[in-house]
Amino acid sequence: METPIRIGIVGYGNLGKGVEYAIRQNKDMELVAVFTRRDPSTIQASVPAVDIRDAHTYTDRIDVMILCGGSATDLPEQGPQLAELFHTVDSFDTHARIPEYFDSVNHVAEASGHIGVISTGWDPGLFSLNRLLFQSILPEGNEYTFWGRGVSQGHSDAIRRIEGVKHGVQYTIPSEEAVAQVRRGDNPTLTTRDKHLRECFVVAEEGADQARIEEEIKTMPNYFADYNTIVHFISEEELREKHSEMPHGGLVFRSGVTGEGTKQIMEFGLNLGSNPEFTSSVLVAYARAAFRLAQKGEKGARTVFDIPFGLLSPKSAAELRKELL
Repeated sequence: METPIRIGIVGYGNLGKGVEYAIRQNKDMELVAVFTRRDPSTIQASVPAVDIRDAHTYTDRIDVMILCGGSATDLPEQGPQLAELFHTVDSFDTHARIPEYFDSVNHVAEASGHIGVISTGWDPGLFSLNRLLFQSILPEGNEYTFWGRGVSQGHSDAIRRIEGVKHGVQYTIPSEEAVAQVRRGDNPTLTTRDKHLRECFVVAEEGADQARIEEEIKTMPNYFADYNTIVHFISEEELREKHSEMPHGGLVFRSGVTGEGTKQIMEFGLNLGSNPEFTSSVLVAYARAAFRLAQKGEKGARTVFDIPFGLLSPKSAAELRKELL
């Protein structure tokens, strides 16, 4: 058997714990350590927890570092920093800032000789791949993406960064009528507000200005400003009882025509019991691809558009041709 791909995890929240689970399902990988900004003695993982400031001492012990921080503030700093030391994979999901983030990681990874796979997961990630595939096959048509109903990790994290917020969860809720219009082939023109509602459940710190918190949420660029947003202030107990699960999912459509106006509709969907566990599984598959690209001597930043599907699988090209083609 080949030597396992050695993995490190940066950040041990829901996503980091999901990566730990996913690695157990991939026999060609082993988890080496978890890196954290918290006191390592407080981390209950299956491998040693290490202060993130000591990550540089593991450069010869880890093949790929999977970055599990948030996109709002963690990854813009950690992505370039760690690409100087390791091959990396992350799930940066602030769509509007992906080109800028790609450039920052690419600049460092090119210079250091590492591979930095950015913005993997399901959106960006698998949904991005389907948008590309669908557009390429149906060049005349309209594209629609719906998210939810489910908990958005990135948007929930953004809420929790607001001063005075103790805990927060955000649900993305698609419009059933808008989805039905697309499935019928009506090709509706839908604004951002037409497609989704964002519903937030917030536990405010004692004495915090709830009106200010609500205003900051509703006007936050790239996250809430373009949506109809509802904010509920609830108790910590209610949040724990009713909002501790993390389901999610969504749909990507391409409604187009071929020939002399023949209607064609393409659809890809996900129904997820756990958003972080599924996202983690995607990250782990792309960690394998990053390792293989690095073995070929490649360097620099990559997105899902740049990586052949065959590199995601532990199976050989011959096995894939025989079993799945």
